[in-house]
Amino acid sequence: MSRDARWKALLELLVERGRLDVEEAATELEVSAATIRRDFDRLAEQQMLVRTRGGAVVHGVSYELPLRYKTARRVSEKQHVARAVAALVAPGEAVGLTGGTTTTEVARALAVRADLAAGTPALTVVTNALNIANELAVRPQFKIVVTGGVARAQSYELIGPLADGVLGQVTLDVAVLGVVAFDAVHGAAAHDEAEAAINRLLCERAERVVVAADSSKLGRRAFARICATEAVDTLVTDTAADPDLVRRFEECGVRVVTAGS
Repeated sequence: MSRDARWKALLELLVERGRLDVEEAATELEVSAATIRRDFDRLAEQQMLVRTRGGAVVHGVSYELPLRYKTARRVSEKQHVARAVAALVAPGEAVGLTGGTTTTEVARALAVRADLAAGTPALTVVTNALNIANELAVRPQFKIVVTGGVARAQSYELIGPLADGVLGQVTLDVAVLGVVAFDAVHGAAAHDEAEAAINRLLCERAERVVVAADSSKLGRRAFARICATEAVDTLVTDTAADPDLVRRFEECGVRVVTAGS
């Protein structure tokens, strides 16, 4: 197993369990304890975990895996959600896409829609996510608008006042939000307050707001609120969503779409 693959596996186990012992991780990944200790030390230097005696723990509420380490988690659910979100977009619309793994899948689902293969433009996509802009820029039928701003390494998103300036000049038909948490009481949220601020502005510029979130994100809270639940028109999630959580969102006026195979 390569170092990058091992680090990815370690971080995913850590997020899932909250704490990992050296011996436990070494057994799971079939490597030596000395290798795991070195990995933990290097990851701690990059502030991706907190080193403890004999192991490691995740950071507190603001802990966040960089996007490159999250792409393999709940892939099937995210792709189902993405296809359902893409189906809500009409040809010729202006769509805002935030960063994140699920919204990246939404961009890919839009790119392969047959009815969006041609047009002038077939779709206008406004995004602050560098990876999404990179994937869609090769589609000549799509008009891609990228905000300015400072790149955030964890999510490839552009944040800050330069991004505000661009978003203040546009009007969107729909904003698609990728979130780390969505709760009926506390609303949609992100780990980072600057990221949340850009996402909030996308919502304000849109006629309708769609939250794209697999079921693991529902009923959770995170540090920085993006918007209130009442500001969301549609939640697209997977079929594993808790029925009680779905009911609470619907009581707040949110249309809930569950996407399966």
